[in-house]
Amino acid sequence: MTDRTPDTLADAVARCADEPIHVPGSIQPHGFLLVVGEPDLRVLQASQNVAEWIGEEAQGLLGRQLAELIGDSDLPQRLAAVSGDDRNPFHVGDVGLRLGAAAGQSFALMAHRNDGQLILEFERTGSAREAYGTLYPLMRTFVAELHAAESLESICQLAVNELRRITGFGRIKAYRFDQEGNGEVLAEHAEPGYASYLGHCFPASDIPAQARRLYRENLIRVIPDANYQPSPLIPQLNPVSGAPLDLSFASLRSVSPVHLQFMRNMGTLASMSVSIVVRDQLWGLISCHDAEARQVSHQSRTACELLARILALQIDASESDLLAQRKLERRHLIVRLLAGMADRDSVTEGFKSLPDVVLAFAAAEGAAVVSADSCVSVGEVPAREQIIELAKWIAARESGPLFSSDNLSRDVPQLPALAEHSAGVLAVSISNLHPHYLIWFRQERVRTIKWAGQPQKQRDEISGALTPRHSFETWREVVRGFCAPWEEAEREGALELRNAVLGIVLRKAEEMAQLAGELRESNKELESFSYSVSHDLRAPLRHIAGYTELLSEMEGGQLSERGQRFLGNIGDAARFAGTLVDNLLSFSQMGRSALHLSDVDLGALVASVRDEMRPDYESREVEWEILPMPVVVADASFIHMVLRNLIGNALKYTGTRERALIEIGAHQRPDETVVYIRDNGVGFDMQYANKLFGVFQRLHRMEEFEGTGIGLASVRRIVERHGGRVWADGRVDQGATFFFALPHLTYTETANDRKD
Repeated sequence: MTDRTPDTLADAVARCADEPIHVPGSIQPHGFLLVVGEPDLRVLQASQNVAEWIGEEAQGLLGRQLAELIGDSDLPQRLAAVSGDDRNPFHVGDVGLRLGAAAGQSFALMAHRNDGQLILEFERTGSAREAYGTLYPLMRTFVAELHAAESLESICQLAVNELRRITGFGRIKAYRFDQEGNGEVLAEHAEPGYASYLGHCFPASDIPAQARRLYRENLIRVIPDANYQPSPLIPQLNPVSGAPLDLSFASLRSVSPVHLQFMRNMGTLASMSVSIVVRDQLWGLISCHDAEARQVSHQSRTACELLARILALQIDASESDLLAQRKLERRHLIVRLLAGMADRDSVTEGFKSLPDVVLAFAAAEGAAVVSADSCVSVGEVPAREQIIELAKWIAARESGPLFSSDNLSRDVPQLPALAEHSAGVLAVSISNLHPHYLIWFRQERVRTIKWAGQPQKQRDEISGALTPRHSFETWREVVRGFCAPWEEAEREGALELRNAVLGIVLRKAEEMAQLAGELRESNKELESFSYSVSHDLRAPLRHIAGYTELLSEMEGGQLSERGQRFLGNIGDAARFAGTLVDNLLSFSQMGRSALHLSDVDLGALVASVRDEMRPDYESREVEWEILPMPVVVADASFIHMVLRNLIGNALKYTGTRERALIEIGAHQRPDETVVYIRDNGVGFDMQYANKLFGVFQRLHRMEEFEGTGIGLASVRRIVERHGGRVWADGRVDQGATFFFALPHLTYTETANDRKD
């Protein structure tokens, strides 16, 4: 085999797919064919074998009127009644011929229209009694038994048994096509001596696209003898169109030589295919084979066509019923999911509360909710980082709210680590604005497919044409990397869930917007109240502290030791209360003052704060590590307050260390600047981290570390006024790191832009 073989094989496959099988230019010889024009009913074309049937040469029939050939006065009226919409051949009756050796003989006449012409096919007539004996039992038993069938396999087996009774073929098998076009044999009847293919698969390449189209449009195709010699049409081109005659719906249409060779390789001399068309799609085929030549009368073909239509209706009803049940079950799960999400603060919380329901919804082993850089998962899922990368990849595709894959290594080769854990995903967007996704994961399902012969195409080395396989022995293929395929109902259910979740999110957003408005009003009232109270309390507290000092100086000598201690406690309490009131007043003013944005050199601010606080630490051993700090656009006085609070905390909570280590640095992100202050102090328990930045929240006792509990609340207030965020990381007795992030602001953003 040369290096060019793959290309040559691909060319051969392409040529096979382009073969014009609907215009073969010939027919099978178990009947003869005439093409007549309308309205004069003159013969335009005839099959060459007409001479063998009626003793008249095809050339001699051209141009003659049909009435000269057929002695039936009612025939023109019956032909005029042939529908132009249904192109399948219609039995217009049994007719007698007037010419030659066929004079007085009766033929079954099948007719259909094509491009304004009538295509007439003549076969030996059958028995009307035979037709009644075939159709009546079919309608009586087959239809009744179908209602009792509980599965597709049992439905197909009934059809196979009935076709065996009607036609007598040695082997009959019914198979269904999958999404790739491969056919799996669901039911079979095989006489002794015939190979069984039950449970086997036939590759999609056995039936090229143009053949599938004909199967869908024309329900019956019969080949009585695979060794037949085709009979060409005379003339070769249709006189009206000047092109080969379209024989798509002709019962006698000649078939591809490749298919005839396929039959012979399979040990089949006669075959009949009955199409199962469900909702205008080729669902499957019933394929009949016989080792000997076998004729099938038009009455039997009519019975088989009727059976195929009834079978298709039953399959459609069965699949529709199954689909309706699955949709109902999925909607019950949707209701439970929505109830869980609606009862909780967020979609994520509802997701976490019902893991079994989430997984059952898509028959998955794992699931995750991805929101920005956060990920919450249940069940068997890949690593968090891989899930987030998958969500980003899906968002970048911009191809609709739904993505599904039953083979991640094939469909998402950019994320190879993902396919090492899961074989397939179903992902649906749950936000119209942000890359938020609900994702289900399925594990690999290793399958062993039993092919009826090795499915790869072969090429004839001499002609270069495709050749059908010679062996149909079982050839097993182990398929890896795939999960169970996502059904259309599952994808539709995911979209239905998405729409419902978006409704919940919208409702919660409206509620949050209303609450935010109410909260803003409440905050303004609280700010005014705290400002008034703080302002009014400053003077009385200063008086208490002042008079306490005077009383101690003037009358302290007359007080007992106990009285002096009480007086000292009063003074300390008054001074602490004064500091608390000052801090409260400052905190309330943060929400009332406008931001004055300017370039702020964070390095200079840090140096200024250190100088201010030098008296607090000059007697201690403190090691400072100050990294290069950037310039940001912010309110200088407010950021000064942030740094003073955070650096002051670092000094305070390292007070028990012989040698304090304080590191201050910053790093840039695409949309923000992150500043951090790290120390080796007492740290804190991370389970209480959400309390750190609240007003009056303390994680240490007053006796250990004094403070008002307002400093970190002020930090958060200031940073959030700038549109930023604050957070902290710590370990008990191992130190803490406090972060604040400032967005990259511009001077065009006014104080009102960031006030709330």
